[in-house]
Amino acid sequence: MEGDEGGVVFLWGMAAWCWSPGDVAGRRLAAVQAVETRAAQHQEVAAAFGVDEMTLRRWRHAWVAGGVEALVPAKRGPKGPSTMTADKVAEVARLRAAGLSRDAIAAELGVGAGTVSRALAGLGGTATPARPEPDGGVLVPLAQPADRLEERQAAARGELVEAAPVMTEGAGLPLAGALVILPALAATGLLDAVGAVFRPARAAFYGLRSLVLTVVFAALVGEPRAEGLTRLNPVDVGRLLGLDRAPEVRCLRARMTKLASQGRSAALLEALARRHIEANAEAAGVFYVDGHVRAYHGSADVPKAHVARIRLSMPAELDTWVGDARGDGVLVWHAPPGASLVGELRRVATEVRALVGPDARPTIAFDRGGWSPALFAELVAAGFHIATYRKGATTPEPRKSFILHRHVDDLGRAHDYWLADRAVRIAYDNGRRRFAARQITRLDPDSGHQTQVVTTRTDPDPAPLAQAMFSRWRQENFFRYMRAHYALDGLDAYATLADDPARLIPNPARRDAARAVKETKAAIEAAEAAEGRVRLERPRNPADAAEIAAAFDAARAELADLQSAAKAIPARAPLAETHPDAARLDPERKRIHDAIRMATYNAESALTRLLAPHYPRAGHEARSLLREIFNAPADLQVTGSELHVRINPLSAPRRTRALAALCEDLTATETTYPGTDLTLVYSVKQP
Repeated sequence: MEGDEGGVVFLWGMAAWCWSPGDVAGRRLAAVQAVETRAAQHQEVAAAFGVDEMTLRRWRHAWVAGGVEALVPAKRGPKGPSTMTADKVAEVARLRAAGLSRDAIAAELGVGAGTVSRALAGLGGTATPARPEPDGGVLVPLAQPADRLEERQAAARGELVEAAPVMTEGAGLPLAGALVILPALAATGLLDAVGAVFRPARAAFYGLRSLVLTVVFAALVGEPRAEGLTRLNPVDVGRLLGLDRAPEVRCLRARMTKLASQGRSAALLEALARRHIEANAEAAGVFYVDGHVRAYHGSADVPKAHVARIRLSMPAELDTWVGDARGDGVLVWHAPPGASLVGELRRVATEVRALVGPDARPTIAFDRGGWSPALFAELVAAGFHIATYRKGATTPEPRKSFILHRHVDDLGRAHDYWLADRAVRIAYDNGRRRFAARQITRLDPDSGHQTQVVTTRTDPDPAPLAQAMFSRWRQENFFRYMRAHYALDGLDAYATLADDPARLIPNPARRDAARAVKETKAAIEAAEAAEGRVRLERPRNPADAAEIAAAFDAARAELADLQSAAKAIPARAPLAETHPDAARLDPERKRIHDAIRMATYNAESALTRLLAPHYPRAGHEARSLLREIFNAPADLQVTGSELHVRINPLSAPRRTRALAALCEDLTATETTYPGTDLTLVYSVKQP
């Protein structure tokens, strides 16, 4: 409760924390301690205090690092004395009179373009520009970035490691709404991870920051593939990067190929996963696991796999994905040809254990493809819970066993389930062993269909366990959205690697021999049936009967020889004997792109959660609303140490209101634009 006399937090009717009017640090401390003492969940505290979860986590991290003093709001604006001395102001006047633009003057003096603008405004008419420029806060529509030719030449000579970002101020700049992703992207730690994992180029105009943000911004505005840059205005994307233009397709591919040559994609994914688990600990209790098949349409001899969504077996690569309880991506790797989900779950257990530590006991949820009671016993022994659907024929539960349960999920939606809960023992190892588990059966009251979920969790209420298993659709939605908007099935590279020549595959000779046996057996059976019908219709000449019997004996002898020959052929043969040119797609460059896009998707998911309290249809339209925001024009203006992003109103008033609330939440994060000290300030442009 808050009022004119301050605020107070009640727990079970007793006052637990209080603060005086205007005591911002005391209010933040109460929110942080409510989480630290486990009085409530992150989302509950954030909703009660009227802030988003990201802001609450930032308060908590500040408190852990610096105590209560770190919760005192910092003063906005310049933190030190002005860099524009009287001598520099005079230098600005001289350069302006010489015809230099504002950005050129800023580059010459080593100050911000906004600082130069304010100096020019104070000079009044003492400095006459070579070309007209707006006064004060008036912005040039569709302003063009300053030419960076000298820096490009310096990079070509090996004198420049990376071009520093210089923001172009202007009105109605296309695609500038995509800058709203930066606070959420900073929370994923993508740029930090890339900088820590990869060695930068010795000299390049486009550094790692520019390359990564190019992929991010291009995906947000609907062009996730490298060739999509040819369909985007390079100047529009360049403004988002703080440069004069975005890299060309050839440049992006060449630089990504050099990064792939370092062989560090697995380290990048691991760094992102650790950062994700650290920032989203509440979503690390459940991990969803599934494989995704990427069809291949090239000319290389790539192993085949079954593509379930088109019900065909064709050349393809299999990726194993691990997601958190919200369905956001955590890890991905290249699975070997013919890998089963049962085999991949063993690696999942190893990777997840390295992320969550030795004491955690998370739940691994997967579909029936991973059904193996022997594997379940291994996972439980390794300190995991399991959750999957029951496989095989089962006895239906009697209707009287079902009880109505209600569960409110993390999005605040209520779910009603008719559930039956009992203990089961599943036989395996030819009945010599049994796996003890819990079976939760859900009843559809309309159709009478029953769905059995097997788990080792012992929570007293079965509804959250059922919800956790039925929420596997979140990972399916992740695949569907990533295919449609983030080029999940894209190759990203055409490079191939030689497949393992010693890898055993089903022997084609054994298959051909089995086909010959089958055809011969079918021919004999057909001949026997025809001969039997003839005997019933009319008697046979003894000589003819002897000839027919001899023919049958010869055919049966041939069948026996074929069967013996088929058994002598090995069931599996080395790959080199049948497919000497077999190849695999090189996963390195693809994994780097997957890591960037996964982090971008997770950042987008964080924005959808921020939109939820402000947009009633967020459950259905949050991502479409974000795509409209990403493609919206905006004004960019540097004021002191702040970069103001004023986004144009959207297509409907309700969407604009949601955007305004989102801008307030993002501004509260006090995120700086990567590579600068400019704090991002978001707002909606007034008509």
